[in-house]
Amino acid sequence: MDFDKLEEHWENVHSKKKENEVSWYQILPHKSIEIIKSLNLNLDSNIIDIGAGESRLVDNLLNMGFKNIDVLDISKSAIDKAKKRLGHKSSLVNWIVCDVNHFVPTKKYDLWHDRAAFHFLKQLDQINNYISLTSHSISENGNMILATFSSGGPQKCSGLEVVRYSKDSIKNEFEEHFKLINHQISNHTTPFNTNQEFIFASFVKK
Repeated sequence: MDFDKLEEHWENVHSKKKENEVSWYQILPHKSIEIIKSLNLNLDSNIIDIGAGESRLVDNLLNMGFKNIDVLDISKSAIDKAKKRLGHKSSLVNWIVCDVNHFVPTKKYDLWHDRAAFHFLKQLDQINNYISLTSHSISENGNMILATFSSGGPQKCSGLEVVRYSKDSIKNEFEEHFKLINHQISNHTTPFNTNQEFIFASFVKK
């Protein structure tokens, strides 16, 4: 799917559906928060949430006291809804409407978080671009959390095919620049009472 169609797809999803009408909806992104707390980051760490959509992770990061948060999504509708939800707190966040494949960071990140964006990249050039982007955008000894559908997870999401990953396959993709420090299998129950199996992989920049 080319960029224009991809942007149209996600705009359509976020403009027509409520927050709790998409499969990835979580009232509390507990697994991401658990891992982030274990990293003992400084509150002034540069953090980015990739493909965040209307995720409530940003709400929780603000409540935890983090001060330098970027939120990126291809859908302006998703970003606008997240801003509206946060109200005056939205001014504390740097919002980026962009396809991650076209993202040009202006800073180094101490934490790169991606729940359910990377697995939509199916073409080799897109995957390699993402790997290169993370290797250049994450600070030395910085952290990356990637959550993708596991090898036992769904083959599609929101009508799009995904790439499923195991511990070994996701480690192999990033091992040139990152060390895998932990991985966990997590079952996400969707608002439709179906289960999606994720792998949460935590990396540190070499």
